[in-house]
Amino acid sequence: MSIDTHALRTNGESGAVSWRGWLALVVLMLPVLLVSVDNTVLSFALPEIATDLSPTSTEQLWIIDAYPLVLAALLVTMGTLGDRFGRRRLLLIGATGFAVISVLAAFAPTAGLLIAARAAMGFFGAMLMPSTLSLLRSIFTDRDQRRLAIAIWAAGFSAGSALGPIVGGLLLEHFSWGSVFLLSVPVLVPLLILAPILVPETKDPNPGRLDPISIALSVATMVPIVFAIKEVAVEGLMHPVSLLFVVGLVFGWFFVRRQLRLEVPMLDMALFRNPMFSGSILINLLSVIALVGFLYFVAQHLQLIVGLSPLNAGLALVPGLVVMIIAGLVVVPISKRVSPHVLIPTALLFSIAGYIAVAFATDESAVTTLMLAFVSLGIGIGMAETVSNDLVLSSAPAAKAGAASAVSETAYELGAVLGTSILGGILTAFYRATIEVPAGVPAEAAEAARETLAGATVQAEKLGGVVGEELFTAAAHAFDSGVTVTALIGAGLIVIAALIAATTLKTTKSAPAEM
Repeated sequence: MSIDTHALRTNGESGAVSWRGWLALVVLMLPVLLVSVDNTVLSFALPEIATDLSPTSTEQLWIIDAYPLVLAALLVTMGTLGDRFGRRRLLLIGATGFAVISVLAAFAPTAGLLIAARAAMGFFGAMLMPSTLSLLRSIFTDRDQRRLAIAIWAAGFSAGSALGPIVGGLLLEHFSWGSVFLLSVPVLVPLLILAPILVPETKDPNPGRLDPISIALSVATMVPIVFAIKEVAVEGLMHPVSLLFVVGLVFGWFFVRRQLRLEVPMLDMALFRNPMFSGSILINLLSVIALVGFLYFVAQHLQLIVGLSPLNAGLALVPGLVVMIIAGLVVVPISKRVSPHVLIPTALLFSIAGYIAVAFATDESAVTTLMLAFVSLGIGIGMAETVSNDLVLSSAPAAKAGAASAVSETAYELGAVLGTSILGGILTAFYRATIEVPAGVPAEAAEAARETLAGATVQAEKLGGVVGEELFTAAAHAFDSGVTVTALIGAGLIVIAALIAATTLKTTKSAPAEM
């Protein structure tokens, strides 16, 4: 079945969409919810995965990072393929592959196979996200309607994050950690049924030829850079793998050079000369780093140190996630009247305050402080993400919606990688450098305790008695000391995002005109 965008409209091609357009939005929210649920659920399932599969500290980060690393490396390529071959077609292919691989991940017997499955999920996930945002750009041509649609789209990430801990917590209370990956099946099956009926097929009318060299260069740029950042965060700047960062930059230079020379480039570099576009991309990147990094260490603190169950740990963060959704919707009418260069920095002040509260939290008030801090963080991130995503789409030509959406999604997924790689890596390195294993702990147990907090808690439980209690106390102290440092770094990243917004988004009091 095939429908066009005209069938969705009430007032002709340039008018507002009818109820079919809003139903199409509901369908497109399914993969958005899935990706956000997947990220949050995995953070809360990580302690059980670490206990069951006994990954090293590096493998533990890779279990989180393999998916967004592959996703980020391929998003620009998939966005371009969607522009060329059809965005809905790519969405359906990605949904099918994602569901199949998710089932395989649920039964992975080793950390290595789970990492491989996560990487394969990233390949198919890269087909999902650019398609959803670019299809919204094609469906909602009316600016006010599109603003609301993007706010709902952005809130979908928060809604999925709110749903993830609750549903995931219930699953983890009654089933093994593999059950969290099976969530994709009931989400993606309705998408595969309803998308051909309600979502129109769109593509770039003049896509140009497919350029395999550009595809190879884009992947060769992203993978070494992200891998180097991830490893350096744990192993230190002098680690030999840091040279891969330079390798990635060299391939990046060749990629940009080729795009500038092609008559029809895979990625139009002229987009980045627009301060609205480039500034919004950087704001997205830094905001997501701060958000994902926060969830990474808070999930471990609540479960492994405070001792909350996965469900109760998830419930502790629900108020902040709900506030994030509300903030993303409330900012829509405000954004019509307040310039983004004022609105976004003001909103991000709440996020900065949230991170500072975490940095100076005391053990006695840790849970309450973390809950309130996440509420504050959510206000800023919810508003900033809605406004910046609207600016990304509105500042790009409609025909290049897939490529522009892919860049925005690349920033989001790269932020997810860097959130765990930079903030999670710094926290891991700080933990390993400061933990003081008490006397009386066997050498093998001491080595496991120095690797990860999960390893320390498992060994402390096995040892029991005074020695086990001393090991747990030492690990908790080292971890929370690292959280203080990491939280201050997170606050600094949000300050940078606020400064970028204040200096790059000055050109208009509202969003830019259509192109």
